[in-house]
Amino acid sequence: MNMNGANSHDIQSLLSSSARDFLIRSNGDQVKLDSLKGKIGLYFSASWCGPCQRFTPILAEVYNELSRQGDFEVIFVSGDEDDEAFKGYFSKMPWLAVPFSDSETRDKLDELFKVMGIPHLVILDENGKVLSDGGVEIIREYGVEGYPFTVERIKEMKEQEERAKREQSLRSVLTSHSRDFVISSDGRKISVSDLEGKTIGLYFSMSSYKASAEFTPRLVEVYEKLKGKGESFEIVLISLDDEEESFKRDLGSMPWLALPFKDKSREKLARYFELSTLPTLVIIGPDGKTLHSNVAEAIEEHGVGAFPFTPEKFAELAEIQRAKEESQTLESVLVSGDLDFVVGKNGGKV
Repeated sequence: MNMNGANSHDIQSLLSSSARDFLIRSNGDQVKLDSLKGKIGLYFSASWCGPCQRFTPILAEVYNELSRQGDFEVIFVSGDEDDEAFKGYFSKMPWLAVPFSDSETRDKLDELFKVMGIPHLVILDENGKVLSDGGVEIIREYGVEGYPFTVERIKEMKEQEERAKREQSLRSVLTSHSRDFVISSDGRKISVSDLEGKTIGLYFSMSSYKASAEFTPRLVEVYEKLKGKGESFEIVLISLDDEEESFKRDLGSMPWLALPFKDKSREKLARYFELSTLPTLVIIGPDGKTLHSNVAEAIEEHGVGAFPFTPEKFAELAEIQRAKEESQTLESVLVSGDLDFVVGKNGGKV
C-alpha cells in the first residue's frame, strides 16, 4: 500500500480528454471537472468481478456518509467489456464515472496507477497528491472512521486499536456509538451490561462455509451442557454472512445471542482479533480481557472439558494428554472391555 504522497497529478488533465471536460452520473447528467473539490477516489472496478460486486456496496455506504460533507468524490473507472455491462453496473453507484466511450482515458488511468487487479481505489487529495493506492483495504478495515485516508489518520487508528487492546472491556468489544445491546434469536435486545462478569465466546462464523456448518452442532451441544450445569457462559454470534436470510436462518437454529445483521462492528472485530480462519471462537474472560484467540479446536477435542478456557485449564489438559501418552501400552490402545484380541486373516483370534 503506497501512502507516501510522493505523486501529484493535475485533476483536470488527469480526467479530461480533448473532446471532454466533464464526468457523468448514472442518470446521464454531465458534471464539469472544474466543479470537483475535496478528496477524490479513483475506483477501478467491473461488473464481472466478484470481489468488486461485494466491495461496491461497502464503498457506497462510506461515500453516502462522507458526500454529505461535500469533501469526497468517487470516480468510477470501468473495466467492463461493453457499454451495456457498464451501464448496468454503474446504475448501482451513487458517484461519477469516466464515460465508457472514452477508453483512451480509462486505459491511461489504468497504466498511470499501475492497476494490477480490481477492485482498486486510489485516494487523491484536493491538489491531486496520491494519499494512498490502498483505498480498498483502508475502507474495508476502517470504513468512514478512516477518513481523510491519510498516513496520519491510519497511524492514529492503529494506535487507538492498540490502546483499546490494553484497556479492553466487554463493553469496548461489543458496543458501538450507536448500539449497546446484542440480540437473541427471537429478536429481543439484550444489554451488553447484562453479560458483564460472564465468560463470553465470540463466534465468528459463515453459514455457507462448510467448516462452520460442521462445527456449529458441536458448539451447540457444548453450550447447552454448560448452561445445564449452571455455568456463567454466553456466546455471541459474529456472522460474516452477506445474506440476511442466511443470518436469520442460522441464528434461529442457535441457542445464543448475536450482533445484529451486517452490524458495522463485524469487520472491526474481525480485524481486532486478527481473524485468520473460520470457525473461530474467541473467549473473553469475566474481567473483559481476552483469554484465548480461538478455542474451536479445543472444543472439538475436549468438549465441555475445555471450560473455562483459561491458561490453567489448557495446561491441565496438556498434562493429562502427556500422562496418557507416557502410560500408553499396546494393550491400552487395542483392548476394550472383554475384547482382548485381534482377528487374523483366517478369522482366528490372536
